[in-house]
Amino acid sequence: MKISQYPNPELIAAFLDNDDPKPVVMVNLLKFKARADAPDEGLSGAEAYMRYGAAMTTLVQSVGGRIIWSGRVTDMVIGESDVDFDVVALMEYPSRRAFAQLVRDARVQEISVHRTAGLQGQWLFATTQTS
Repeated sequence: MKISQYPNPELIAAFLDNDDPKPVVMVNLLKFKARADAPDEGLSGAEAYMRYGAAMTTLVQSVGGRIIWSGRVTDMVIGESDVDFDVVALMEYPSRRAFAQLVRDARVQEISVHRTAGLQGQWLFATTQTS
């Protein structure tokens, strides 16, 4: 299985083409670099990413979103993967449109230098509540 640091344009387009008005919870599986790249040299990948995460929290809240939960991955109990993820984070947005508004925000582009510096890769799943 492979992880990526950047979104696949076709997958993002499909996500945004879905006009489901329900809230969406983004399930983030994160793998950090051992040492961060520029501009965060001297930090661990996790520390650099947390700079991004702290700033991103405010931006998520500005579109009506919230952090539901985040935590360190300690064990895999069922399944197999060649990726040992470090953190799982659940972010809720009021709609897909709110998420799209956020990712297009110029402020997200500005703080993404810390994401890139610290993140080795990510899996991101969009989920909606079952009826």
